[in-house]
Amino acid sequence: MHDLTCLIKGCQARVYAPAGTHSICREHFLNFLTWRRRKGPQMFLKYAGMTMEERDPFVAEWANTIRVEEVPTAAVPKS
Repeated sequence: MHDLTCLIKGCQARVYAPAGTHSICREHFLNFLTWRRRKGPQMFLKYAGMTMEERDPFVAEWANTIRVEEVPTAAVPKS
């Protein structure tokens, strides 16, 4: 997780979890889990046994399903 922001274009939220060799924010991570669940139970088993580089095509496929209006903005801490 070397990236400082989410891999989804336009998202400035802090990284939360790895997504292949990239990183994603918490909201996109939960969206990714939902997408994988919809692919079926075999997807979870297959994905869990993959290397980060092997996961990249799946992450890219999912990232193409994200619409611009779904991109969360960075949370601004209250002072």
